[in-house]
Amino acid sequence: MTKKIIISMMLIVFTIFILGCGKEFVPIDDSGTTPTGMAGLAESNNKFAFDMYAKLNTDQNLFFSPYSLSAALAMAYEGAKGETAEEIRNVFYFPEDKGAFRSSFAGIYNNLNKEDKKYKLHTANAMWAQQDYTFLPSYVQTLNNYYGALSENLDFVNDATGSADRINDWVKDKTDGKITDLVSPSALNAQTRLVLTNAIYFKGTWEDKFDKDDTDNEDFWISPEEKIITPMMELTDEHFRYGETDNLQIIELPYKGYELSMFVILPKEIKENGLVEVEESLNADKLKELQEQMQNQLVYLYFPKFKFDLKYSMAEILADMGMPLAFTWPGADFSEMDGTTDLYINEVLHHALIDVDEKGTTAIAASGVFVGVGSIAPSEPVTFRADHPFMFLIQERMTGNILFIGKVVDPSK
Repeated sequence: MTKKIIISMMLIVFTIFILGCGKEFVPIDDSGTTPTGMAGLAESNNKFAFDMYAKLNTDQNLFFSPYSLSAALAMAYEGAKGETAEEIRNVFYFPEDKGAFRSSFAGIYNNLNKEDKKYKLHTANAMWAQQDYTFLPSYVQTLNNYYGALSENLDFVNDATGSADRINDWVKDKTDGKITDLVSPSALNAQTRLVLTNAIYFKGTWEDKFDKDDTDNEDFWISPEEKIITPMMELTDEHFRYGETDNLQIIELPYKGYELSMFVILPKEIKENGLVEVEESLNADKLKELQEQMQNQLVYLYFPKFKFDLKYSMAEILADMGMPLAFTWPGADFSEMDGTTDLYINEVLHHALIDVDEKGTTAIAASGVFVGVGSIAPSEPVTFRADHPFMFLIQERMTGNILFIGKVVDPSK
């Protein structure tokens, strides 16, 4: 009987207090990386971020980690060949030179995991293989050398519960116990041969904290006709990098250490489809152009507290974005994994959580893949009142890599 393989890729982005549960990070080989290569890979990730944002976008809250998805699918891409690999590469804007791609990925991986930071950020990868199924040593070695991936054998066929427990223990360890049941035994079956997992964990404290005593319940306009009451934080007489165009305002809220920031993009007016107009005017290049025009500015900032938890199934979305072969059996070619064409991706899952308050930001995201412009800032103080739907993203400043992106439509949900 032909084997049908399920590859699960779980990408987890967390805002927790303990980095990697106290375990020492071991850098991987990034000897071939360059700042240009890392910046180029970050640009690829950012293009994918806006593409996926458009696909997931509805009139509801939105939040996901493009980096997490890119990292998970990169590990699958390493096993893909021919047209299957080409489709994945095009959707994620991966460079054609795999050597440069791997080195750049390793460089970003090491940078995210560096020590002595004023924030918590950690990423990890693992591959969980069916114990009696043979994967090519070259594939296993590539994931270990350039993705820092743990490699461990499990018995999905005969012990789905034990296998799920082991993977969940790994996830729990990487998230300081915050995620405990990412994988259910029912997600693993006799056809499962490989589970690929990625975790990225982040906790950032605002460089300029809000005072809880200044937080008041105020109106948040979901639409020009509908409003809710929500806790609105306040920070005045502070300088931020700020920019604006005719229809939007953008502000940078840095985290301690000035290495990561949240950028908030707010329509200037409370009007029907105001955020839609902003969304349609932005892509990765437009965002970069807008950020380059931002200047230090005295801002009176009003920003809502918000917290939400979102889950997505992305197989159909990714297929529609241009990589259907990866989800097709027969047809998919992941022969760089095992030397056969029996493998295909059955599902891609993503789970994302975020919590924004006076101290900073907590963000958690998990993904699983299953195989079977602006004007010059004005000189006078400006008001940035985020009391209506807005976009936001969390970005690494050195490379420009967007780790998280989303929007707030209703902070109460």
